[in-house]
Amino acid sequence: MGPVLSENALYRPLYSLLDQLLPESLDWVAYFLTGFAIVFLLVNVLLIFASVFVFMLRRLLGLFQTRLGPNRVGPFGILQPFADLLKLLLKEDVRPREADPLLFTIAPVLMVAPVFIILAVVPFGRNSFLADLNVAVLFFIGVTTVSTLAVFLAGWGSGNRYALIGAVRAVAQLVSYEVPMVLSLVGVLLLAGTMSLVGVVEAQRIPFILLQPLGFFVFLMAASAEMNWTPFDLLEAESELTAGFHTEYSGTKFSLLQLGEFASVIVFSGIISTLFLRGWENPFGPLSWPEILPTHIWFIGKIFAVLFLLIWVRATIVRLRIDQVMAFAWKVLFPLAIINMFVTAGLVVAWPEPTTVQLWMMVAVNWVVAIVSVVGISFLMEKNRKVPSTTVRLVKVTPEVH
Repeated sequence: MGPVLSENALYRPLYSLLDQLLPESLDWVAYFLTGFAIVFLLVNVLLIFASVFVFMLRRLLGLFQTRLGPNRVGPFGILQPFADLLKLLLKEDVRPREADPLLFTIAPVLMVAPVFIILAVVPFGRNSFLADLNVAVLFFIGVTTVSTLAVFLAGWGSGNRYALIGAVRAVAQLVSYEVPMVLSLVGVLLLAGTMSLVGVVEAQRIPFILLQPLGFFVFLMAASAEMNWTPFDLLEAESELTAGFHTEYSGTKFSLLQLGEFASVIVFSGIISTLFLRGWENPFGPLSWPEILPTHIWFIGKIFAVLFLLIWVRATIVRLRIDQVMAFAWKVLFPLAIINMFVTAGLVVAWPEPTTVQLWMMVAVNWVVAIVSVVGISFLMEKNRKVPSTTVRLVKVTPEVH
């Protein structure tokens, strides 16, 4: 076993067991079976997490909206997501006559595949990851673009006008929000000095959410648009497009599309926890009593904290119009990302190896810049907002005399 695998908490126990059972000439079989078993385990864990998240989403939305939410199937309605999944799997898989058979079939697969591929570079705990790539951030950005292709193929291949409009919106929205999302990560990479997600976690002496408030805000908003999350869920706006790009889907294919959407929220929450919340690290410091908890527990807890924030946003903010969504990307998030990038670059040049005191000085500077930037852009947006003028024209009507 190589030095990387020997320190990996995911590989080491299973590989050691298989290495003892198999002869030395079949060492490659032990590698293969270990990797297959771990991938199988992670995929099933993600499926369970997606079901838990669906239940959490529906129950919290019920509380926010003063209603009960799911409460019939199982204790407290906890089995409702599994009942819904079983219902979808048993439904007939219908394909419209006008649909393209190939595109209509592969689109759900392309929707789910990137979510599981990103798991390869997400560290779940100390020495717990599938692969520690030195370009993990670039890998994550590249893989997420596949979902844009999947949504477009689903809309184009359905042969439905509502689905096609949703697909066109998807391309415009997702491509636009890719730009500020990438720029928001530049500050994190400058501070960490590496593109490895494991290296980013280890570089956070204090959480980057304190050092990068603008970067966190821009990344959270851009990730919400990438996930098709409220208030950016125009791809499947029910009040306008029936169901958007998955109008014609049913049965197993529809369940794959839904799985891709909900699982992507969990994976993005893990990425946010890794980049801005110190990942698996104890938030209270290495010498405090919660250090006795496993690092995986801290990582899962941070994921659920981010999920709660996203659900809170979904329950309180209304859906934006398409023109507002595009304006928010280019007129708000893009300038904020540029400001954050240049300010962070200046601070890194001024303090290339900052002490603890200098780190907190960087925190103060970044928060002042964030507040001033948000207030300034809000003022400019309000000042330049065009309010349609209402003109009342009075017409004098002369009665006809017969």
